[in-house]
Amino acid sequence: MPKLRRLSLFAALALLGVAAYFGYRHFRPGDLPEGFVRSNGRIEAVEIDVAAKTAGRIAEIAVDEGDFIEAGQKLATMDVATLRAQLREAEANLEQAKIGVDTAEAEVRQQEAQRDAANALVAQRQAELGALDKDLDRTRQLLQRGTTSQQQLDQGTAAVESGKAALGAARAQVAAADAAISHARSSVVAVRAQIAAAEATKERIEADIADSTLRSPRSGRIQYRVAQPGEVVGAGGAVLNLVDLTDVFMTFFLPTEAAGRVAVGSEVRIVLDAAPEYVVPARVTYVADVAQFTPKTVETEEERQKLSFRVKAGVDRDVLERYVQYVKTGLPGVAHVRLDQTRDWPENLAVRLPDE
Repeated sequence: MPKLRRLSLFAALALLGVAAYFGYRHFRPGDLPEGFVRSNGRIEAVEIDVAAKTAGRIAEIAVDEGDFIEAGQKLATMDVATLRAQLREAEANLEQAKIGVDTAEAEVRQQEAQRDAANALVAQRQAELGALDKDLDRTRQLLQRGTTSQQQLDQGTAAVESGKAALGAARAQVAAADAAISHARSSVVAVRAQIAAAEATKERIEADIADSTLRSPRSGRIQYRVAQPGEVVGAGGAVLNLVDLTDVFMTFFLPTEAAGRVAVGSEVRIVLDAAPEYVVPARVTYVADVAQFTPKTVETEEERQKLSFRVKAGVDRDVLERYVQYVKTGLPGVAHVRLDQTRDWPENLAVRLPDE
């Protein structure tokens, strides 16, 4: 490489270094005034696994990693050939049970008719027995007058006893008919229960088929394809992982003294290492009620010996909706928290967003 060309390259690199240094000096937050505190953290978001409800083979995945999705959008489908076969079986069982109800109800009507016939026979036997009783009374009177024989009386008595037996048999037929009706009615109840069970089975399978179309529970962005089409996953097996870009926050740690002054809802300003020229508004959404040691990646070794509290600051939803295309999780940065609500934010921490 010619000497002059090398010198030009070195000069350009030096100028870039100087520009980067002054850019950092211009955009980085200076020392914080009284009433403010800052801590390192990383941008995070709620992650959701989109999983199969039942075990099966993945038929299709309709989205790719990085795609933005809306709540309710179709993401993937599972193979439902087995479920559809089960559905046809359940529908056949349902039709069979419905036919069984008609048969059972017809049996009830038949037994009721037989009971009516038995009741009619009882009435007939009662009438016959009444006539035999009257004949027997007349025979007794005639025997007392000597105009008939003892044999006629005995025959009349036997006829009455036979009539009583016939009446008892007719009443037994009525009781048998009542029992048959009760049995037939219980069969109707049993078959109706089978119908209810078959309908429930059909509805369950239909629900499983509907759940085989995996839809997004929230708006967000696809982060990973955990599985691929053609793979078999178990019940509850993750197919996709997405991040909810409407619930983005930074987690950081504050020492005991500062954490004790932070309230939920306190204003926070976030400056990301990747974009120090922007200041993102946020609010404290969570302060841990149990202290812990400061993680090694957050503070110096000396400060790690102190107890600290985990704090979460949620980014304003209006900002997230306007700049959803820019949201990326995992980015490190600095969270600045206003402890004294009477103090104004320093000029270098005024909200600055893209295109503003």
